[in-house]
Amino acid sequence: MGITSKILGQRGVKQAKDAGIDPARVPPGQYLTSKFPVLTYGRVPPADLASWTLSVDGAVANPFSIDWEEFLALEQRTQTVDIHCVTRWSKLDTTWNGVPIRTLLDRAGVRPEGTHVMAHCDGGYTTNMPIEVLDDDDVMVAHAYDGKPLEPDHGYPVRLLVPKRYFWKSAKFLRRLQVMTADQQGFWELNGYHNDADPFKEERTWF
Repeated sequence: MGITSKILGQRGVKQAKDAGIDPARVPPGQYLTSKFPVLTYGRVPPADLASWTLSVDGAVANPFSIDWEEFLALEQRTQTVDIHCVTRWSKLDTTWNGVPIRTLLDRAGVRPEGTHVMAHCDGGYTTNMPIEVLDDDDVMVAHAYDGKPLEPDHGYPVRLLVPKRYFWKSAKFLRRLQVMTADQQGFWELNGYHNDADPFKEERTWF
């Protein structure tokens, strides 16, 4: 752990203790914030719900594409989770509404050879994850934060939410989930960020 990481980690632990929060919820090298910092690669892409679709395809038995009304008609869930950004902030007890990822993957019927998923987003952004990382109760395609539709800067109309990974894996402006038979790195992974991105292992970069 570097000096900066150690100092911020000590700050995060102190913040948690002062607030009566279990410090174990704060990953190494993170500090707590009540704000919701905005980090986006490129410009915020425009969104038109009349033409918006979300697709699940690749190594699946039943590839499909749904429109906005069909998406909202799927099973909905509300959950409260902690989120952690690779830029070292953590925000605890954030509340989201969306569709459980299992609902989408089960509908598509992932074939046995499907091992990884690439998230494709408006603006050309991509990020990758193993199927087993997504196969978790707290992973969803979220359309609302804190009881309100996502703001454009935070991924409107939908974003992937993967709380157990650094927040770049929770891809904004999501449009497609591609099930793959082998791992392929996405945008930030190809540019030096760690492929696994576990905040409690401080997997920030490859080097």
